[in-house]
Amino acid sequence: MACRISELVMDCRDPERLAAFWCEVLGYQVIGREDGDVEIGPEAGFGGLQPTIILSRTDEPKTGKLRLHIDVNPTDRDQDEELKRLLAAGARPADVGQTGEESWHVLTDPEGNEFCLLRRRLDD
Repeated sequence: MACRISELVMDCRDPERLAAFWCEVLGYQVIGREDGDVEIGPEAGFGGLQPTIILSRTDEPKTGKLRLHIDVNPTDRDQDEELKRLLAAGARPADVGQTGEESWHVLTDPEGNEFCLLRRRLDD
């Protein structure tokens, strides 16, 4: 039997702010709060097919490029429409050395954590 990813933990300065952002991006909801940390996840909560995300409060600033980042793809609209939605939600374009020929967009969340918006790859 193999393992699966059940939780992702992201250090951040403002867990509530990032929880609101990532809930908007992923269609998640807050499923728990403990000691200043916020856990968000799908409606099914912890233990489902999708991992939950724990936004863990820290006072340390983000330094450098993340060694691990999240990739997202739209499920109900095309990539251009989703890019507009993410930018309206607080994402910002980021330059990590891409050429401009990529099929994805590199963005940051409100605290500067990089993530990529891929093309739509899932069927309705």
